[in-house]
Amino acid sequence: MSLDLPLTESRTDHPAVDQIQQRLEHARTTRVAQLKALDDSGQSADDHLLVNQRDAIKRVLKEIDEAFARVEDGSYGTCMGCAKPVPAERLEILPHTRFCVSCQSRAA
Repeated sequence: MSLDLPLTESRTDHPAVDQIQQRLEHARTTRVAQLKALDDSGQSADDHLLVNQRDAIKRVLKEIDEAFARVEDGSYGTCMGCAKPVPAERLEILPHTRFCVSCQSRAA
């Protein structure tokens, strides 16, 4: 869902931006709740699984923040690997994704 707008039109005024930002905010809220639940679980901070889960959630939160920045600069929805549009279906599932499926599989 790239935002192909004329340079004279503000990207933050585009109707799709509100939907994108809502999806990203929902993803952020979900991850913050997951992080809080891990912190409230009472498990030892030395538990490797807990540490790995916490790190993974923090990585996703960083990706979400980066996605907000891409919305602002107009590059949201464009694959950072091949520069083609990321399919809207993928952005609905992973609103913070930086890559199309093909480029993601190569990056992994």
